[in-house]
Amino acid sequence: MSTPVDKTGSRPGETTDGPGIVKVVFASLIGTAVEWYDFFLYGSAAALVFGALFFPESEPVTATLLAFGTYALGFVARPLGGVVFGHFGDRVGRKKMLVLSLMLMGGATIAIGLLPTYATIGVAAPVLLLVCRLVQGFAVGGEWGGAVLMVAEHGDDAKRGFWTSWPQAGVAMGNLLATLVLFVLALVQSEETFQAWGWRIPFLLSAVLVFIGLYIRLSIEDSPVFKEAQAEIEQKKDQKNHIPILEVFRRYPKEVFCAMGMRLAENTSYYIFTIIVITFVTTYDGQDRGPILQALLIGSAVHFVWIPLVALLSDKIGRKPMYIAGAVGVGVWTFAFFPLVTGGSAAGLTIAVVVGLMLHALMYAPQAAFFSELFGTSVRYTGASVGYQLASIAAGAIAPIIALQLLGSDTANPNTFAVGVYVSITSVLTIIAVLAVKETRNTSLRHDRVVEGAHD
Repeated sequence: MSTPVDKTGSRPGETTDGPGIVKVVFASLIGTAVEWYDFFLYGSAAALVFGALFFPESEPVTATLLAFGTYALGFVARPLGGVVFGHFGDRVGRKKMLVLSLMLMGGATIAIGLLPTYATIGVAAPVLLLVCRLVQGFAVGGEWGGAVLMVAEHGDDAKRGFWTSWPQAGVAMGNLLATLVLFVLALVQSEETFQAWGWRIPFLLSAVLVFIGLYIRLSIEDSPVFKEAQAEIEQKKDQKNHIPILEVFRRYPKEVFCAMGMRLAENTSYYIFTIIVITFVTTYDGQDRGPILQALLIGSAVHFVWIPLVALLSDKIGRKPMYIAGAVGVGVWTFAFFPLVTGGSAAGLTIAVVVGLMLHALMYAPQAAFFSELFGTSVRYTGASVGYQLASIAAGAIAPIIALQLLGSDTANPNTFAVGVYVSITSVLTIIAVLAVKETRNTSLRHDRVVEGAHD
């Protein structure tokens, strides 16, 4: 009797590299873009309007810091989301968790667009904003691991870096969409109109994007690699004792902490180049928001195209060389970044953002494949998510706050050199973490070291 074939056209344990993988990649790309549109939109709004709308009694820099405080708490919720979604994703499947994460993220984002401000309901406004942000963080904490693994476990070993880079590119697409909407609004609305009600439009538009993402995600199936691992666990009658988070820290502690270290320079530099730059340009340098949003729009478009190309190269020469080059690059570039964005030159703004994001992509493009290859199938969702999301607290969550503190409250004389030193320190830590793990290019995902009890 022939071996059964699932809806992707693959037999259990077999990876695909044809129409099936393209469909899975597209579903992961679109869903991830929608989730990160929502997540990045909050960061941009925190830099532009949330300080004045939800913390109006503070002076501008302090109000922005408070807005970024709620922004940071979203990152605190991400590891919890990674653990919960990872646990159930490793037990009941990747697809169900991806659908749930998208629904939670969309609901929270639409709710933000409907929130009354401080002027209407007082202190309850920032409290409700914080609740919505925590739901966003929880949802996105489960998104990344599931989206990446759906692709990694379907795709061919030799092209895993390229295929798994598309969910990463979905992050750039999400930022591109968020920036595009804000840029268009900046063209057609006055500052007063945007502050009054225009800022709500991008959040409410999320409803359309979520519907599209859900429609596409519901059409795919869990990977054959995951189904095979589940069958092995059930055959051993060990499903009740299968607790992914405990197995991860028992068998893969080094991999988890190295993954965290590898994210420090990547995550920190990204939020400096895309979020802090908005505050720096509008608050410290006194420019309008239009030129920096245009630069971010161009940078996000280049980032989206550049990520798969870098990942394709990582399939040829390895994950580690690309990652180290990116860590060195962002550490150096940050010192040139702020002088370039100072003064209002459109060319300077664009060069600063585009080069920064291209260097960031040297780390971000191979990251999905790199992290997936560190863990066995039965705990891969949990392991990759926990390593990825725990670092988001130490990097993405506090990076804007630390950067603003380092820039200082004297908007006429910001200390940009200190921010460069900060990013350089994270670069050194990331390089150490990369050197501590083995090269994983061409690693097979078909075996499960947790199930088999082996570990290297």
